[in-house]
Amino acid sequence: MSDSKFTAPLAQELLHSELSERSPVPSLREKILAIRNSLRPGQQQMADWQSGPLAISAVPGAGKSTGMAAAAAIAIARQYERSSSRRHLVVVTFTRSAAANIKAKIRKYLKELSLPQTGFFVYTLHGLALNIASRHSDLSGLQLQNVTLITPTQSHRFIRTAVEQWIANNAGIYLRLLEGHQFDGEETERLRRQSVLRTEVLPELANTVIHEAKSSGISPELLREWSKQTTDEYAILSVAAGLYEQYQNLMRSRDFIDYDDMILAALRVLENDSARRIEQNQVFAVFEDEAQDSSPLQTQLLEILASDGGDNSLLQTPNSSLQTPNSSLNLVRVGDPNQAINSTFTPADPIYFRQFCEECDRIKRLATMDQAGRSTIIIIEAANFALKWINKQSSATTNNGQKTPENRQVPFRLQTIRPVEVGDPQKGANPAPVGRGLELYTPRDIHHTVELLSQRIIELFGEDPTQHSAAILVRENRQGRWLAEALTSVCKEHNITLYDVGERDRRSHVPQEILALLQFYDRPHSPDYLKAALEALVQRQLIPTQDLNALASLPEEFLYPGPLAAPQPETVHKAARLCRNLLRARLELPLYQLISFLALTLNYDQAELATADKLAERVNQQIAGNSSMGGMLSALSEIVSSERFEPVETEDSEERYTRPGQLTIITMHKAKGLDWDYVFLPFLHENLIPGRFWVPPQSQFLGDFTLSEVARAQIRAALHGESTIPDVTQAWEQAKHLKISEEYRLLYVAMTRAKRLVWMSAAQKAPFTWSKPDNLQEQAPCPVFPALKRQFPECVMNLVVMAKQA
Repeated sequence: MSDSKFTAPLAQELLHSELSERSPVPSLREKILAIRNSLRPGQQQMADWQSGPLAISAVPGAGKSTGMAAAAAIAIARQYERSSSRRHLVVVTFTRSAAANIKAKIRKYLKELSLPQTGFFVYTLHGLALNIASRHSDLSGLQLQNVTLITPTQSHRFIRTAVEQWIANNAGIYLRLLEGHQFDGEETERLRRQSVLRTEVLPELANTVIHEAKSSGISPELLREWSKQTTDEYAILSVAAGLYEQYQNLMRSRDFIDYDDMILAALRVLENDSARRIEQNQVFAVFEDEAQDSSPLQTQLLEILASDGGDNSLLQTPNSSLQTPNSSLNLVRVGDPNQAINSTFTPADPIYFRQFCEECDRIKRLATMDQAGRSTIIIIEAANFALKWINKQSSATTNNGQKTPENRQVPFRLQTIRPVEVGDPQKGANPAPVGRGLELYTPRDIHHTVELLSQRIIELFGEDPTQHSAAILVRENRQGRWLAEALTSVCKEHNITLYDVGERDRRSHVPQEILALLQFYDRPHSPDYLKAALEALVQRQLIPTQDLNALASLPEEFLYPGPLAAPQPETVHKAARLCRNLLRARLELPLYQLISFLALTLNYDQAELATADKLAERVNQQIAGNSSMGGMLSALSEIVSSERFEPVETEDSEERYTRPGQLTIITMHKAKGLDWDYVFLPFLHENLIPGRFWVPPQSQFLGDFTLSEVARAQIRAALHGESTIPDVTQAWEQAKHLKISEEYRLLYVAMTRAKRLVWMSAAQKAPFTWSKPDNLQEQAPCPVFPALKRQFPECVMNLVVMAKQA
C-alpha cells in the first residue's frame, strides 16, 4: 500500500509541541527531532509509533535495523517522560549477531539523546523464551541446572532410537512400508529396503515432523487426529506422530531439551494469570525485526508479551486463524516476506507475516519502507524485474496446470524497491555503479567461470583493495569449497585476503578440534589420532606445516625418540615438544578442566573461548555422575557427528564477513542481512535454482514422493486453516511449489546484497552434482537468467571481445 494510506499516530508538529510541554530536558526535543529528520520516510513512520499494532513491510536495503534502532530509542525517550515506572522495551530479532548489531545501534542513539543506555533488552526469540522460562521454573517445567540443550539432526541418537522403538511397537505398519508399491519378497531387496527405512526415510520423517509440529505447538495426539482426515496408504501423519511421541519420551527421560522446548516452556508460564501479568507489566512494547522468519508459536509469544494485560484472548490454539490485531497490542513487526528463505527447513512461512500485514492494512496500521539506498540503480532495476518476472511465471500456472487462486501463493509480495529521493538524509545512498553495475556472463564451463571471476576480482581489488568489500555467494557449501581451492593461488599472488566462511562452518571447528586433541590424549600412540591432533595444531598455526604422515606413522619414535634415534629437525622437534606438553597436562589436570585448557592452548579468540566454555559446560553436565575420558569422548563425538552446535558469537561477528580488502566466499543463506560493494553470483543453473524436487533412487520403492515432504505439506495445510488436508499427490505438488518459491526468494536476497556491482554467470557446462565437480554436463541456466539478459542487453558481457582484449 502507499505511504499516504498510513495514518501516523503523531504528526511531526504534534510531536514538536508535545515534547515542548513535557520534556524536563530542554534539548531533548531537538535531539529527538534531529534523529527523526535523519531518517527516510518509511523509517520515520516507525519512529512516529506511540502505541498499538504496526506492521512495516520493508524492501532490501531500506534500513530496517537503522530505523528500528532509532524508533526504539525515541520510544524509550517517550517512556522516560511519560512514566515514572521503569517498564522496558523488548526488541527481538532472528540471530545473535543481528541482536548484537541492533543493540549497539540503540545505545548509539540513546547516547545522542543524552539518556542512560538502559530501558530496553534485545533478544533472539529463543533467548527471550529462555529468559521467561528460567524466571518461572516452577511453571515452565524447565529446571535449567538439570537439563541439557541440544540441536538434533536426523543422525542424532535420540532420533535413531525413536525410529527403532517405533519399529518395535508398530511391526504391521513397518511391514507395509517395507512392501512399498510392489515387492517380490527377495531377501537381498528386503534387507536393502530395511536399511533405507531405518537409516534414511524414517529418521528424515522424524526430524522434519518433530521440528515442524513442535515449533507450531502441535502434539502427537493432534497429528493422529489430522491423520484420520487423510487416505494415504502409509498413514504418513500417523507414523510421524508415533516417531514424535517416542522422541519426546526419550527427551523427557534423559532431561534433554531442544530450542522448541524453550518457546513451549515460556508459553506455559504465560498461561498463568499471575506470571503473565508480571511479565506484561515489565514491558511497554515489543519490536520485532525479521518478522517473516517467525513461526506461529513464536508470534503468539510476542503477542501475549506485547498485550496490555488482563486479556487472555491471545492464548489461542496454534492452528487458529490470525485475529485482527487490537489496539491494546503494543507490537511493531518489521520484515520483508520477499526475504523469507528459511521455510523449507524451519516452520517459518511468509504467509504469517503477510497475514499480519493484511490485517494491519485493514485498520490502517501498515507502513511500507520501499525506498532503499543500499544498491546502485541498475541493481534495483534488475531485482525488481526478477521479482515481477518470477511472479508472472508462477501466477500463470501451478505445477498441475491450474491458475494460482491467490496472490499470497506467488513467491513474492508485490512490492517494488524505489531509489531514495534527492536530498536523502543518509549519506552514500544509491552509489554510482562500478562498470555496468550489472554484468551477465555465460562462460564455457566452470573452469572458464573461475578465469573470468579471477580477472574481474584482480581488476576490482587492484584499484584500492582497502576501500571496498566483495563476496562470492554460492548456493551450497560444496561450490564454495571448490571455488576456494581454485582461487587460493590467485588471491595469494595479488595479496587479496580470501575468507571461506563455509570452511569454518564445515569443520564446526571448536568441538572438532577439541575432540581431536582429546582422542590423542586417550590414545597417543594411535597414528590416526596423532595425525588428527597434528592437523589441528597446524591449522591453528601452533606448529609449522610439514609431512604429518611421516610423523604419525611412528608415534613412539616421534613423541619419545630414543638416544640412538636421528636428531629431529627443528620443525619436528617443535611439534613433538608441544605434543609432550599436552600429554603432561593430561596427567596434571582434572578431567573437567581439559576442554578449557585446550581452548587456551589453541589460542582461541574471544568468541571461540566462549564457545569452548559452553562446550565444556555441556559435556561436563552430560557426564556428571559418570566422569571418565570415555564418557567425555562419547558425549563430544555425539555433538560433532549429529548436532548443529551453535557457537557463541561476539558483537563483531558480521564484520568479519564484510571487511574491506577481503574476498568472502559465503552461502546465499548466510549472506542474509549483509552487504558488499561487489557481489559475485556464479553457477546460476536450473538444477540448483529453483532446483529439482526429486526422490532418491534408493527410496523410490515407496512411490514418487518422500514421506517427510508430504508430511510437512500436510501439516502446513492444517496450520494455514485449509478446509481439507491434501492427499499425497497434492501435498507433493505443494511441497514443490514451496521449494521453488523459496529458491527464487533466495536469488532475490543474493542479488540485493550488492551495492555497486552484481556479477552473475551461468556456465554452459557444469556438474550435475557438486560432489563430483569434474563430471561436467550441459546445464540449463536458472530461468530468470536468460530473462535478465533479454531485459538488460547492455549488461550482457561479450566474451569474444573480452578474450581479444586480454
